[in-house]
Amino acid sequence: MIRDDIKAAQVAAMKAGEKDRLAAVRLILAKLKDRDIELRTATNVPDDDAIVVEVLQKMVKQRRESIALYEQGGRQELADVEKAELAVIETFLPAQMSDEETTAAIEAIKAELGASSVKDMGRVMATLKERHAASLDMGKASALVKAALS
Repeated sequence: MIRDDIKAAQVAAMKAGEKDRLAAVRLILAKLKDRDIELRTATNVPDDDAIVVEVLQKMVKQRRESIALYEQGGRQELADVEKAELAVIETFLPAQMSDEETTAAIEAIKAELGASSVKDMGRVMATLKERHAASLDMGKASALVKAALS
C-alpha cells in the first residue's frame, strides 16, 4: 500500500538526516490524517490507495499552482522549495499515463459510449475518471477530451 511506503520513507528520511525530504513526507502524512478524519463520518469509504492517490494528486496540483505564482512574482527561492516538495510527492504517485496512452483511452471510451460532441464530455470524463483516476492528471485529460470531442 502507498501509505506504508510513505511511512517507510519517513523513517528512512529520519535515519538519513534528510530534513527537507522528511518535512515533505510529514506534510503528506498530515494531509492524509486530515482526509481520514473527514472520512470518519462518510457512509462509503473508498479504498485506502484511492484516498492516498487523491490526496497526493491534490497536493501536486497545489504545488504546481504555487510554483507558477512564485515564479511570476519573482520569488524563485520559494518556487524552489515547492519544486522540492513536488518531487517528493510525485515519488509516491503511481506512474502517470503518457499523452498517447491517455488519447488512446479517451478514444476507446468515446467509441464505447458513442460520444460525438462536446455535450457528451461529462459522460466521457466520468468514465475516464472511474477507470484511470489514479494514473491521470484530470486537468490535462479534460483538455484532451474536449479536443477529441470538438
